[in-house]
Amino acid sequence: MKIIAVIPARYASTRFPAKLMQDLGGKTVILKTYEAAVNTNLFQDVFVVTDSDLIFNEIVSHGGKAIMSIKEHESGSDRIAEAIVNLDVDIVINVQGDEPFINAEPLKEVIEVFKQDTDKKVDLASLMREITTKNEINNPNNVKVVVDQSSFALYFSRSVIPYPREENAGVRYMQHIGIYAFRKQALLDFYSLPMQSLEASEKLEQLRYLEFGKRIKMIETTHVGIGIDTPEDLARARLLL
Repeated sequence: MKIIAVIPARYASTRFPAKLMQDLGGKTVILKTYEAAVNTNLFQDVFVVTDSDLIFNEIVSHGGKAIMSIKEHESGSDRIAEAIVNLDVDIVINVQGDEPFINAEPLKEVIEVFKQDTDKKVDLASLMREITTKNEINNPNNVKVVVDQSSFALYFSRSVIPYPREENAGVRYMQHIGIYAFRKQALLDFYSLPMQSLEASEKLEQLRYLEFGKRIKMIETTHVGIGIDTPEDLARARLLL
């Protein structure tokens, strides 16, 4: 299998404009993330896909590989799909551009799913972790996922799922961690399919895959990424570095 990592990188950001071009220890956040992905040694290739000349030039000028988006896109999956349509690749890993402290272990876990999937029953693989406090469970920014007995996703929601009508039922609440691994064909199918009402309502692109019958294998992890969504996050990242 040829396995690559793709880092979708938008210049604009609602909460923190130009965050990927901020300085982090003498390098930009996006360059740090790119180099961290390369240094995992898990991928035959790593690409940044961007709508920004600044980000494109930042990667290429430091010897990296970048692809310019041709169209405007609603989601990271759309941006990645456009970029990989003509690439010879089997599995694509979506690495978040604002997570410069990449941990190789969860990436290995999603890759292993496809190495074991000899019958090709899995279209996507992703991660989830247990959350236990009411604040975590009720927070709409924490996307919850419920799975079947084989750990395939049944539904994702910003709401509390399942609803605790019986509080002593032994339910575990699982938060979706947004690291994805895709079969190339699943991405291309996504790109050609229209957004449906569930995705539009929840603003969760993974629901488009489910609505059109794709199978998402979920792996439980204790991993929590260190993302940079706000200036305060950047300050913490500088301290951590």
